[in-house]
Amino acid sequence: MATNNKRLEVTEFDFDDVKDNLKTFLGAQTEFTDYDFEGSGMSALLDVLAYNTHYLGFNANMLANEMFLDSASLRSSIVSHAKTLGYVPTSARAAKAKVDVILNTNDVNATLPAGTVFNTTVNDISYQFSTIADITKSNTGNTIPFVGVDIYEGTFITTRYTVDSSDIDQRFVLTDNRADTSTLIVKVQTSSTDSSSNTFTEATDITQVTAGSNVYFLQEVEAGLFEVYFGDGIIGTALSDDNIVLLTYVVSNKTAANGASLFTNAAAIASVTDISVATSEPSTAGAEPESLSSIKYNAPLDFASQGRCVTSEDYKVFAKKYFPNTQSVQVFGGEAGSFDTSLGVVETPEYGKVFISIKSTTGNNLTATEKSQLVTDLAPFTVASITPVIVDVQTTKLILQVVFKFDSSKTTETSSSIATLISNTLTNFNDDTLGQFEGVFRHSKVTGIIDDADNSITGNITKVTMAHDLSPTIGTSTSYTIPFNNKFYNPHDGHNSAGGGVIASTGFKISGDAENDMFFNDDGSGNLRLYYLVAGVRIYQDVTAGTVDYTKGKIVIGNINITSVSSVDGAASSVIRLTAIPDSNDIVPVRNQILEIDFTNTIITGDVDTVSTGDSSAGSTYNTTSSYTTPSSY
Repeated sequence: MATNNKRLEVTEFDFDDVKDNLKTFLGAQTEFTDYDFEGSGMSALLDVLAYNTHYLGFNANMLANEMFLDSASLRSSIVSHAKTLGYVPTSARAAKAKVDVILNTNDVNATLPAGTVFNTTVNDISYQFSTIADITKSNTGNTIPFVGVDIYEGTFITTRYTVDSSDIDQRFVLTDNRADTSTLIVKVQTSSTDSSSNTFTEATDITQVTAGSNVYFLQEVEAGLFEVYFGDGIIGTALSDDNIVLLTYVVSNKTAANGASLFTNAAAIASVTDISVATSEPSTAGAEPESLSSIKYNAPLDFASQGRCVTSEDYKVFAKKYFPNTQSVQVFGGEAGSFDTSLGVVETPEYGKVFISIKSTTGNNLTATEKSQLVTDLAPFTVASITPVIVDVQTTKLILQVVFKFDSSKTTETSSSIATLISNTLTNFNDDTLGQFEGVFRHSKVTGIIDDADNSITGNITKVTMAHDLSPTIGTSTSYTIPFNNKFYNPHDGHNSAGGGVIASTGFKISGDAENDMFFNDDGSGNLRLYYLVAGVRIYQDVTAGTVDYTKGKIVIGNINITSVSSVDGAASSVIRLTAIPDSNDIVPVRNQILEIDFTNTIITGDVDTVSTGDSSAGSTYNTTSSYTTPSSY
């Protein structure tokens, strides 16, 4: 609001403030002494001036925001700023699958040409997958096998341009914003009368580009399209008039075709109609173009990496770049742990390696092919002495038992409806904080958001149990390591031995006993025990079936031949669920570990807070809930 009657305030751009400032300024002039601005036509003129000033101020503010990567909101501005940092946003990605194609023929050899179409359906919608390169194979006994063929969802198209240097506006653009640039093949044909051509590769390191390098450059332009441009004869080969630029790429439906698992050939291949197609890897990796927030985050980090992977942040940037379906990524050096093919990720150091764990947007672990491809993609940027290794995500589920008190005089909601509100609150917490690497379960924050779920809630007791799903190798004697990476509750040696300790499991059967369901627990002294039930009584078959490290939060199951597993959560299952009581209610994920709330087994119940409601019997009959997950048994 203006306070100087001789000057017009220029720091406020809200409509009402601008109009008030104008009235104050004009009212201070002798020509308008005692003038009623609201009761005259002058008010309409002031409205016009105020609106104009407001719009000009807004536009100036937006213009200023678009000048910086951090504050820009338009994709064109963000992409432009990223370009100055040498960063190219990732395009849409086509879903990719692997198939084995067998031609039943006596022909000596055959070619599976680029653009060969395979049909499939996902959610009752038909999609086409295509090859993007010619593959030639020879006969191996009345069959010609094409094993591990990569096929991409979408239309395999070629865009053709004739170079005309007189056209200063000529551009070589991929004509669809659903184009997958990772499938892009760039060829330059000499002319319409000379079909010889050269294949150009994308320039990734300008220091290696010479005047004669057949390279192209890629950038995102307007409307989410991508443009190819070429060298000037000093940095990269320059094109000549009448050269023909051939851009071949896949235009996809992005994420829609993820999960396709059954494919059929659309037509004969090399004149062969007797064809069998088997899926070796279902389709994955279909993705949307890189989001604005991702570009803002990755562009500066990519620039800081300077085209090499040294720090963990460097590896995170490049992992997201070459696997755009990344939801969350964790990188740790060999000094912080290692990977054993049978034990998984362990705390034992293994120097000279860097371990990368990726949670995909589909929730699935990377396939063997995707892991191998990512390592190949990272190879040009890694330090020679460092070997990248892709490891699977270890998901630890958290089972909550929430008991809340509420003041019935402050709400019309029932206990069950408040429980639903709490469940929704926990779901948001799980989505926003957990479900990603470094997402810590902080007990005080959780109890706080539970209290805030409804203004009638007066308090809550929330207990937490950790759970891990073990996928056993059926019919083979195998040992297993289950790292919870959080200390187990064990106040003294032999804690709760009679009650089963702090470890529990769902049922399974073992070789040599087809009748009894077996279970695990511990003796409180570091021994994992194997038992079955007879009339509800535990019968221990092996009291040293494995070990429990309470300090490290690790369970090791000795060699055991598991023949089948029991139902889990009331449904047929392929896993054994092991649960453990943590020493602390704060649960911290380590290395490749991710925490998620298990809503299937989480229990939320509530009682009326009789003290808050003023119940006369509250002082003598008030019910409390134990803060301990299980009662201590000594």
